[in-house]
Amino acid sequence: MKKVILAFVIFATVGITSVMAQEKVTMATFGVRGNCGMCKGTIEKAAKAVDGVTNAMWDKKAKKIEVSFKAEKTNIMAIQKAVAASGYDTEKMTASEKAYEGLAGCCQYDRNQKMETSEKKAKDAHHGHSH
Repeated sequence: MKKVILAFVIFATVGITSVMAQEKVTMATFGVRGNCGMCKGTIEKAAKAVDGVTNAMWDKKAKKIEVSFKAEKTNIMAIQKAVAASGYDTEKMTASEKAYEGLAGCCQYDRNQKMETSEKKAKDAHHGHSH
């Protein structure tokens, strides 16, 4: 009987430890200005280069990016900073003039163009009902 209890305790400890070791993946969406397929590649590459980002997909029409990341390794502002450093304005970070001017001609977007913002998305999720 002691062996059974000991085995149970060992298995329970291993199970709890492996669950705690798993990193939680967070998803977020934020606005990013851009124009074309080349922009898409650069924006997604910049976001994915941040340690902890597991996926990034920029929507050209909506001017927004959806990112998945490990919150233990990075945060949304670090991702926005990396995208801005590649030359693209985000909803919270503005690219430097030097980075923007380094973009190809077709990628030099109107710096006043509208983009989806995370605030707008949250507001739209509750449109048409109240609670």
